[in-house]
Amino acid sequence: MTADYRTVNRANWDERAPAHAASPDYGLDRFVADPAHLHPVVRFDLPRLGDLTGLRGVHLQCHIGTDTISLSRLGARMTGLDFSPAAVAEARRLAERLGDPTDFVESDVYAAADVLEAGTYDLVFTGIGALCWLPSVDQWAAVVARLLKPGGRLFIREGHPVLWSLDDAADQLIVRYPYFETPDPLVFVEDGTYVATDAVFTQNETHSWNHGLGEIVTALLAHGLRLTMLVEHDSVPWEGLPGRMVRGDDDEWRLPEGRERVPLSYTLQAVKMGG
Repeated sequence: MTADYRTVNRANWDERAPAHAASPDYGLDRFVADPAHLHPVVRFDLPRLGDLTGLRGVHLQCHIGTDTISLSRLGARMTGLDFSPAAVAEARRLAERLGDPTDFVESDVYAAADVLEAGTYDLVFTGIGALCWLPSVDQWAAVVARLLKPGGRLFIREGHPVLWSLDDAADQLIVRYPYFETPDPLVFVEDGTYVATDAVFTQNETHSWNHGLGEIVTALLAHGLRLTMLVEHDSVPWEGLPGRMVRGDDDEWRLPEGRERVPLSYTLQAVKMGG
């Protein structure tokens, strides 16, 4: 019998969370040294986020909390939610070091509206590399709609489904993996991680899914949200195609030439109708 994707992926993330917290790539010490420091994923979207002062927000799939803390520093009253107890422990440890009031909750994202106060949030945030761990984007959109109060908004920056469909080990841009959501997951066994670390891992299997941009938008519309922003970018905040990208002064990675050929990430905003 195939193991449940949550069990497999949780073991992978539990093992990697401490290594991520210790890695210079996440830069937890920079948060301590500079009270104004923001994680690059949040900083990239500052012109689009707007004023967050006093908003009640929840960050779904928050991992070790760097984006969540960044949103708190911008004035939102944040809660972070993640299914990995090791990641939640690291996020709570960071918040304690900073004296930040952000609360962190351990839960599967599909249960978020059951463990949190449904219909009370001004902002639901989802960051880079989150949706690929979920088998159904429609079920995710239903959770987002339940969490938001009328007039509240979803804000998401994600890797583009075109990027997720590319073979990141190929010398050329080759579409290898599904663009659309599939019933069965993509199963990978990889002994590394996406940050610099000397840690050695043993939980190396992951189960993931791609979701087409149209599927994501359609799911949000079906659950009563109205799309108000969709911007595609030629960059991502990590070396998404190893050995084929260059890092800019904004901490974003881009193709050195031919950037117009492929979208690498997107920013989406949608507002819950009613009220």
